[in-house]
Amino acid sequence: MKLFLAIAACLALQGCAVVAVADVVASTVIYTGKTLINVVDAVTPDIVNKKKKD
Repeated sequence: MKLFLAIAACLALQGCAVVAVADVVASTVIYTGKTLINVVDAVTPDIVNKKKKD
């Protein structure tokens, strides 16, 4: 019985570790995407909307 509880505890902890790693990866992807979008928004108006010379 103790062996079964030990195995169940290990599996439960591994599941939590997998969820934690997946959460970190998802957060990294989301923030990288947001940063990339902000950079593109910051750079693009200078390229597309060039000032006209008078």
